[in-house]
Amino acid sequence: MILGPVLTTILLFVTIGSLSEACELDQMRYGCRIYNAQCSCGYGCKAEYRYDNNEDCKLSLRGRLSDICYRSNPCSHGGSCSQISTDPGFKCRCEGTGYYGTRCEKPCPAPNNLRYRGPFPYECVVI
Repeated sequence: MILGPVLTTILLFVTIGSLSEACELDQMRYGCRIYNAQCSCGYGCKAEYRYDNNEDCKLSLRGRLSDICYRSNPCSHGGSCSQISTDPGFKCRCEGTGYYGTRCEKPCPAPNNLRYRGPFPYECVVI
């Protein structure tokens, strides 16, 4: 049945797209990154998956001096830090903390707050 391989391919693209955090397809790659003081390998944006393989990632992780997440812990309120190759060298994931912002430093607005201006931060969406 031909539907099986086609459906699998579609699901693969949907999964990769949802994991890639909105980078263009030509900016995606297979690589590794330091996430929560461990090497994590998979598909994602080039800036985030900066190491070519798990061995390179582990060498950097052992050095720890080059891991800004380990050195300075820039994410507040329990946000998770990932090392990236573009400035400022890290990215905070704030989902589930009740905060948003570059360093998870801003408290999430209440969903019914009529005074809040601007788009509602996706990190603050509770499902």
